[in-house]
Amino acid sequence: MRLAQALRAVLAAFFGVRRGRAAGADRALKGWEVVVAALLVALLAAVLLWGLVRGIVAVAGG
Repeated sequence: MRLAQALRAVLAAFFGVRRGRAAGADRALKGWEVVVAALLVALLAAVLLWGLVRGIVAVAGG
């Protein structure tokens, strides 16, 4: 469950929104948990972007 909490913290930081109580709870996370969550989010974003570009190129006839 701590990975889910780390993912929420990373996504909230990405979008720039986090309530005070939730931000306080994030202090209990270990650094490596936040790093792993950030790497997972970055990997997911890269894969989604790659798929989007491939789809657009395929539709455009490239």
